[in-house]
Amino acid sequence: MGWFEKPAEAPLRVPTEALWTICPKCKAYVEKAEWKAADKVCPKCGYHGRLSARERIAMLIDDGTFKEINAQVTTSDPLNFSDASGRYLEKAEKTKAKTGEGESVKTGTGEICKHPVVIGVMDFSFLGGSLSSGCGERIALAAEEAVKRNVPLILVCCSGGARMHEGIISLMQMAKTSAAVGRVKAAGLPYLSILTDPTTGGVSASYAMLGDLNIAEPKVMIGFAGRRVIENTIKQKLPDDFQTAEYTLEHGFVDCIVHRKDLKAFIAKTLDYAGF
Repeated sequence: MGWFEKPAEAPLRVPTEALWTICPKCKAYVEKAEWKAADKVCPKCGYHGRLSARERIAMLIDDGTFKEINAQVTTSDPLNFSDASGRYLEKAEKTKAKTGEGESVKTGTGEICKHPVVIGVMDFSFLGGSLSSGCGERIALAAEEAVKRNVPLILVCCSGGARMHEGIISLMQMAKTSAAVGRVKAAGLPYLSILTDPTTGGVSASYAMLGDLNIAEPKVMIGFAGRRVIENTIKQKLPDDFQTAEYTLEHGFVDCIVHRKDLKAFIAKTLDYAGF
């Protein structure tokens, strides 16, 4: 019959995946335009999606005021590390090409509601936001820049922990960055730490928890070792909300939880109060 042979008409709409984002938490479909306009916060359940360093900077820093610093500091391979999946430096170079970043943290100067600051923003898409020698050096230099300019230091943390490809040199960045933060405080300057999803491992055990104010986004994961590791070690079942921002707030590890849409105004108000 003729209608069996009729050619199929072209679809009227582009494929669904081009129109919608699926919330990783509640699996709700959210229009991509709405998802982007909300800075990747789900309108259904409030889940805060991960932002790249550039997206975070665009959200927090006044237009036209950000100037990157320490971009020349990049990945090194002190151990000449390789494993079954290949050489560490090759992975790092592929990550640089994919993300357009030279390390897992992007640092620079800028203004937040006209308050001058030095800011560092970690990017989970760069090898899990891991703390490496290059990342630690960028943060230490950012702290020095804050002291030099006599302005607050703000670090936005998002990391799976130390980059074990660099062994003990990576772990030493915990002490190095903590000392750098200490010099900022010794100069009488505010240090604000913003904890996003996830903030774990060596980062949570160092500069992430040293803020004059530790600010977390809602429901983000904050901790050191993973749930399974802890449960297998202590042979106990942990609470369902263990290692959430709300749990850490209740137990005194963070000072406040601030929704992403309110974060810039909250920081500005804090800096007003501190006289900066």
